[in-house]
Amino acid sequence: MEKGIIFREIHQGEEAKVYRVIIDCFNEFIAPGYSDEGVAEFEKYVEPDRMRERLAQGNFIVVALKHEVIVGVIEVRSNNHIALLFVEKKHQHGGIAKKLIELAVRKCKQRKSDVGAIEVNSSPYAIPFYEKLGFVKINTEQLVNGIRFTPMILKLN
Repeated sequence: MEKGIIFREIHQGEEAKVYRVIIDCFNEFIAPGYSDEGVAEFEKYVEPDRMRERLAQGNFIVVALKHEVIVGVIEVRSNNHIALLFVEKKHQHGGIAKKLIELAVRKCKQRKSDVGAIEVNSSPYAIPFYEKLGFVKINTEQLVNGIRFTPMILKLN
Protein backbone atom coordinates (compact mmCIF):
# COMPACT_ATOMS: atom_id res chain seq x y z
CA MET A 1 0.00 0.00 0.00
CA GLU A 2 1.22 3.44 -0.92
CA LYS A 3 2.30 5.37 2.19
CA GLY A 4 0.34 8.28 3.59
CA ILE A 5 -3.06 7.27 2.20
CA ILE A 6 -6.09 7.88 4.42
CA PHE A 7 -9.52 6.38 3.73
CA ARG A 8 -12.85 7.76 4.88
CA GLU A 9 -16.38 8.43 3.75
CA ILE A 10 -16.97 11.46 1.57
CA HIS A 11 -17.75 14.69 3.40
CA GLN A 12 -20.63 16.87 2.32
CA GLY A 13 -19.35 19.45 -0.15
CA GLU A 14 -16.58 17.23 -1.61
CA GLU A 15 -18.67 16.03 -4.57
CA ALA A 16 -16.98 18.41 -7.04
CA LYS A 17 -13.52 17.18 -5.98
CA VAL A 18 -14.64 13.57 -6.37
CA TYR A 19 -16.12 14.44 -9.77
CA ARG A 20 -12.77 15.85 -10.90
CA VAL A 21 -10.90 12.63 -10.00
CA ILE A 22 -13.52 10.49 -11.74
CA ILE A 23 -13.71 12.61 -14.91
CA ASP A 24 -9.91 12.88 -15.28
CA CYS A 25 -9.50 9.09 -15.01
CA PHE A 26 -12.51 8.40 -17.22
CA ASN A 27 -11.29 10.74 -19.96
CA GLU A 28 -7.84 9.14 -20.02
CA PHE A 29 -8.64 5.45 -19.69
CA ILE A 30 -12.26 4.78 -20.62
CA ALA A 31 -13.70 7.55 -22.83
CA PRO A 32 -11.46 6.67 -25.82
CA GLY A 33 -13.40 3.39 -26.15
CA TYR A 34 -16.82 4.99 -25.83
CA SER A 35 -19.11 6.68 -28.32
CA ASP A 36 -20.07 10.33 -27.86
CA GLU A 37 -23.37 9.06 -26.45
CA GLY A 38 -21.55 6.93 -23.88
CA VAL A 39 -19.27 9.78 -22.81
CA ALA A 40 -22.25 12.13 -22.39
CA GLU A 41 -24.21 9.50 -20.43
CA PHE A 42 -21.29 8.88 -18.09
CA GLU A 43 -20.60 12.60 -17.56
CA LYS A 44 -24.26 13.13 -16.67
CA TYR A 45 -24.19 10.23 -14.16
CA VAL A 46 -21.16 11.57 -12.26
CA GLU A 47 -22.23 15.23 -12.01
CA PRO A 48 -21.89 16.47 -8.40
CA ASP A 49 -25.64 17.14 -8.06
CA ARG A 50 -26.46 13.60 -9.22
CA MET A 51 -23.85 12.27 -6.78
CA ARG A 52 -25.56 14.15 -3.91
CA GLU A 53 -28.92 12.69 -4.98
CA ARG A 54 -27.53 9.14 -4.95
CA LEU A 55 -25.99 9.66 -1.51
CA ALA A 56 -29.36 10.88 -0.22
CA GLN A 57 -30.94 7.72 -1.63
CA GLY A 58 -28.59 5.42 0.31
CA ASN A 59 -25.49 5.02 -1.85
CA PHE A 60 -22.18 5.50 -0.08
CA ILE A 61 -18.84 6.84 -1.23
CA VAL A 62 -15.44 6.15 0.30
CA VAL A 63 -12.48 8.32 -0.71
CA ALA A 64 -8.72 7.85 -0.53
CA LEU A 65 -6.70 10.94 0.33
CA LYS A 66 -3.01 11.75 0.14
CA HIS A 67 -1.96 14.96 1.87
CA GLU A 68 -5.67 15.80 2.23
CA VAL A 69 -6.22 15.59 -1.55
CA ILE A 70 -8.70 13.03 -2.93
CA VAL A 71 -6.82 10.55 -5.14
CA GLY A 72 -9.31 7.66 -5.25
CA VAL A 73 -13.02 6.97 -4.90
CA ILE A 74 -15.51 4.12 -4.74
CA GLU A 75 -19.28 4.46 -4.83
CA VAL A 76 -21.59 1.58 -3.88
CA ARG A 77 -25.32 1.35 -4.54
CA SER A 78 -27.92 -1.10 -3.24
CA ASN A 79 -25.34 -2.23 -0.69
CA ASN A 80 -23.89 -4.73 -3.17
CA HIS A 81 -22.98 -2.98 -6.44
CA ILE A 82 -19.83 -0.99 -7.19
CA ALA A 83 -21.14 1.94 -9.23
CA LEU A 84 -17.82 3.82 -9.55
CA LEU A 85 -14.19 3.02 -8.77
CA PHE A 86 -11.43 5.38 -9.86
CA VAL A 87 -7.88 6.12 -8.73
CA GLU A 88 -5.73 8.91 -10.16
CA LYS A 89 -3.19 7.64 -12.69
CA LYS A 90 -0.11 8.49 -10.60
CA HIS A 91 -1.54 6.52 -7.66
CA GLN A 92 -2.61 3.42 -9.60
CA HIS A 93 -0.92 0.07 -8.92
CA GLY A 94 -0.30 1.07 -5.29
CA GLY A 95 -3.11 -0.91 -3.68
CA ILE A 96 -5.56 1.97 -3.28
CA ALA A 97 -8.36 0.50 -5.42
CA LYS A 98 -8.02 -2.87 -3.72
CA LYS A 99 -8.26 -1.22 -0.30
CA LEU A 100 -11.28 0.85 -1.41
CA ILE A 101 -13.03 -2.39 -2.40
CA GLU A 102 -12.11 -4.04 0.92
CA LEU A 103 -13.51 -1.09 2.85
CA ALA A 104 -16.65 -1.00 0.71
CA VAL A 105 -17.26 -4.73 1.28
CA ARG A 106 -16.80 -4.22 5.03
CA LYS A 107 -19.31 -1.37 5.00
CA CYS A 108 -21.80 -3.43 2.97
CA LYS A 109 -21.54 -6.24 5.54
CA GLN A 110 -22.02 -3.75 8.40
CA ARG A 111 -25.15 -2.41 6.76
CA LYS A 112 -26.49 -5.86 5.84
CA SER A 113 -24.68 -8.82 7.38
CA ASP A 114 -26.03 -11.38 4.90
CA VAL A 115 -24.72 -9.68 1.75
CA GLY A 116 -23.46 -12.62 -0.30
CA ALA A 117 -21.80 -10.98 -3.28
CA ILE A 118 -20.58 -7.70 -4.71
CA GLU A 119 -21.35 -6.90 -8.34
CA VAL A 120 -19.77 -4.49 -10.77
CA ASN A 121 -20.35 -3.52 -14.38
CA SER A 122 -16.68 -3.28 -15.33
CA SER A 123 -15.36 -1.05 -18.05
CA PRO A 124 -13.23 -2.95 -20.58
CA TYR A 125 -10.17 -1.24 -19.06
CA ALA A 126 -10.78 -2.58 -15.53
CA ILE A 127 -11.63 -6.24 -16.24
CA PRO A 128 -8.09 -7.57 -15.53
CA PHE A 129 -7.99 -5.65 -12.24
CA TYR A 130 -11.31 -7.08 -11.06
CA GLU A 131 -10.31 -10.59 -12.15
CA LYS A 132 -7.14 -10.34 -10.03
CA LEU A 133 -9.36 -9.67 -7.01
CA GLY A 134 -11.52 -12.71 -7.67
CA PHE A 135 -14.41 -11.17 -9.61
CA VAL A 136 -15.75 -13.39 -12.41
CA LYS A 137 -17.63 -12.41 -15.55
CA ILE A 138 -21.31 -13.33 -15.40
CA ASN A 139 -22.15 -12.16 -18.91
CA THR A 140 -20.56 -10.87 -22.10
CA GLU A 141 -19.88 -7.20 -22.77
CA GLN A 142 -23.04 -5.09 -22.82
CA LEU A 143 -23.75 -1.73 -24.43
CA VAL A 144 -26.41 0.48 -22.80
CA ASN A 145 -26.81 4.15 -23.74
CA GLY A 146 -23.30 4.08 -25.18
CA ILE A 147 -21.78 2.69 -21.95
CA ARG A 148 -19.66 -0.45 -22.51
CA PHE A 149 -19.42 -2.83 -19.57
CA THR A 150 -19.07 -6.46 -18.56
CA PRO A 151 -21.14 -7.64 -15.57
CA MET A 152 -18.92 -9.29 -12.93
CA ILE A 153 -19.45 -10.68 -9.45
CA LEU A 154 -17.37 -11.40 -6.36
CA LYS A 155 -18.88 -14.05 -4.10
CA LEU A 156 -18.31 -13.33 -0.41
CA ASN A 157 -17.64 -16.09 2.14
